[in-house]
Amino acid sequence: MILPGKHLWHDRAMLGIGAEILAELDQPRTVSELWEHVKAARGPKATPISFDWFVLSLSFLYAISALDEDDGIVRIGTGR
Repeated sequence: MILPGKHLWHDRAMLGIGAEILAELDQPRTVSELWEHVKAARGPKATPISFDWFVLSLSFLYAISALDEDDGIVRIGTGR
């Protein structure tokens, strides 16, 4: 689930989706803006992900201090 494996491709693992999320955080964004940017960056040929899977990846990134959230705005974490 977190790491890709034999039955889970890298573009469906939380680590892979997390990398895509961090790539789209060139500036602070709301969760809905970030969702739209990640969907657009994945393109139509990539394996689609659900919003639930996206939120799980956000939670994972927050848990490892890769993201910070302040008043509804998500930004790259300070690594505390």
